[in-house]
Amino acid sequence: MRHRHAVLAASAAGVLALGSMAAVTLPASAATTGCAVTYTVASQWPDGFTANITITNLGSAVTGWTLGFTFPNAAQRVGQGWSAKWTQSGSEVTATSMAWNGSLDTGSSTSIGFSGTWRGTNPVPESFALNGTTCTGTVTTPTASPTTADPSPTASNPPDPGGPAPKLRVSGNKIVTASGRPYRLLGVSRSSGEYACVQGKGQWDGGPVDQASVDAMKTWNIHAVRIPLNEECWLGVNGTPSGAIYQQGVKDYVDLLVANGINPILDLHWTWGAYSTGPDWHCKDTTATCQKPMPDARYAPQFWTGVANTFKGNDAVVFDLFNEPYPEIGADWNKTLGWQCLRDGGTCAGIPYEVAGMQDLVDAVRATGATNMLMVGGLEWTNDMGQWLTYKPSDPLDNIAASWHAYSFNACASTTCWDATIAPLAEEVPVVLGEFGQDNCGYDYMDTLMEWATAHGLSHLAWTWNPWGCSTGAVLIKDWQGTPEPGVGEGYRAHLLSQDPYATR
Repeated sequence: MRHRHAVLAASAAGVLALGSMAAVTLPASAATTGCAVTYTVASQWPDGFTANITITNLGSAVTGWTLGFTFPNAAQRVGQGWSAKWTQSGSEVTATSMAWNGSLDTGSSTSIGFSGTWRGTNPVPESFALNGTTCTGTVTTPTASPTTADPSPTASNPPDPGGPAPKLRVSGNKIVTASGRPYRLLGVSRSSGEYACVQGKGQWDGGPVDQASVDAMKTWNIHAVRIPLNEECWLGVNGTPSGAIYQQGVKDYVDLLVANGINPILDLHWTWGAYSTGPDWHCKDTTATCQKPMPDARYAPQFWTGVANTFKGNDAVVFDLFNEPYPEIGADWNKTLGWQCLRDGGTCAGIPYEVAGMQDLVDAVRATGATNMLMVGGLEWTNDMGQWLTYKPSDPLDNIAASWHAYSFNACASTTCWDATIAPLAEEVPVVLGEFGQDNCGYDYMDTLMEWATAHGLSHLAWTWNPWGCSTGAVLIKDWQGTPEPGVGEGYRAHLLSQDPYATR
């Protein structure tokens, strides 16, 4: 976060084999019914499953829809759903359209889904109705497949809840576990590792990094924690502690989080480099004491070489290569030059030090042999993601997610902008909402954002898990025991408690 200053504004199947995929399709030949539905059990494990449903409108255009169906087994229940408003009464399930997917022209389709629970058997529903019209057709019942585990819980595929954090990688537009199960990073950013060491406040500004503090996070159903870091402290150039002591502190905290089922995201937040022009007038120090427009070639590649060597082999740890780039400002808001600088680095307009581009940092990490998932941001403090795909750095492992920040005071702070720029990106790559918040202590903007992000399958981590006192927003807790701040903290805690990281759209 930019601290305390403004930002510019198929085929049929029945009971499935666990760990496989099965679908039941009501065929398009039933056009007179006005609809066709495909129900796919995407993954299943003992007592739980996720299902995706594709709805095709074969009748007149509609501007809002309700899909209804009945579970054959009374023990089947919908848990967390996405891309629709889900309700269940007895065995009757209803999914109602959202504002953004309610309009269906003749022949158009939309996809929704949910995570659920089951006991005994998990049969597919026998029929569906769209706006009260039954989507008729014959449901073929295949030979039942044997039930097996999905697979047995291991360190790379832990049960939920409990067990160590899963190893993660990018697959298409999803983050998945080692077994290929879709997963979302849901949690918070935990500030202090970026500033405390250079401000004489130790490493974590007096905040605890012990089991009790992690237990407090778990009461919020936190599954990921983003940890901002300082390159000079890591490298021993500046700060107290710095060098080996700072590195060990980071490693100890990361190990504790992973052991508790929480994925750490290590973020290069503050870096070296003189920058005294442009609107970010607060950031004039050469040393790593504030947010620079881009990482420096002098230290940033060294930092990522060291971090990657420390955590390679532990793919539960994610690397967020640079917090909030804004190189276009030095180029007098030339976005083309900004995107080029972001990817390629070197000599960038308006930035007096040599820049390390995202390609340089990807190369530094991969040169160590580390296979960890990477996150790469955009322009305007990573709020502008408009040309992210065009300027995505090359990764031999194709293991990069897009890092997006969305505060209420950012330029892209409405569903209209998100629909236009973020939704198309999320269809191509995983999008991690690494920071978000609003400029007061309420939850209205965040609530809208969370509904949208959840519907689109985005990972999300709110700023910040620090008891700083909420007066201008972006503070979630009143104390390290996890007491939520009224409004913002209470709202986000309730949201997290309703979420399942294994539930994706």
